[in-house]
Amino acid sequence: MARNIQSLERAAAMLRLLAGGERRLGLSDIASSLGLAKGTAHGILRTLQQEGFVEQDDASGRYQLGAELLRLGTTYLDVHELRARALVWTDDLARSSGESVYLGVLHQQGVLIVHHVFRPDDSRQVLEIGVMQPLHSTALGKVLSAYDPVAHSEVVESHRKAFTDRTISELGEFESVLDLTRARGYAVDVEETWEGVASIAAPIHDRRRMPVGAVGITGAVERVCRDGEVRPELIAAVRDCARAVSRDLGAARF
Repeated sequence: MARNIQSLERAAAMLRLLAGGERRLGLSDIASSLGLAKGTAHGILRTLQQEGFVEQDDASGRYQLGAELLRLGTTYLDVHELRARALVWTDDLARSSGESVYLGVLHQQGVLIVHHVFRPDDSRQVLEIGVMQPLHSTALGKVLSAYDPVAHSEVVESHRKAFTDRTISELGEFESVLDLTRARGYAVDVEETWEGVASIAAPIHDRRRMPVGAVGITGAVERVCRDGEVRPELIAAVRDCARAVSRDLGAARF
């Protein structure tokens, strides 16, 4: 265990070293700066390189920070900006719909809830920030799967568990649902994940028109649906919220 911790400490020190000073450093420079044997330093660099955190210049053999580290940092910043931009609009959506509001982003093979607004009544509720939801059965997950190619690949390659009798697990049928989601600009989940619960979600885009998340409402079927169909005024409210957040993120034509 101590050896693993030491390896992580050395890797972290190596990344900090590469982040400051010269843009590229050679193996000898890195090893001497950190007081490591060349063999030890090379082993850590090779692992970081395999993970995309470090890149090696073919011509000089020197090392620099890799694109994967940049991607992770950008994701962190994007999520925090997304949540900050969505605060007012999600509060408004909870008030206008009378339902709980969730803001989700792709994380590994699921939807990570990064913001949750309680249903505006006196009922007892549990904060669900940090909770993971499935991609294939939830409204948030369907939206991400429909608009984000990475999410689509994740859900296609993963096992799509049937949570209820209504869960769509077969790939062909699921792809048809995604086509419908893209065509109408929102997704629904009527008792596909939880009995008695329905959800509506719409995509959020950034200034590059890239999908960065999804926002939606969740509530009891009898409140979200009317005569067996999702209430159109709730669909409109969710889509308006998604457009407003997208505009605040710099997206045009929303």
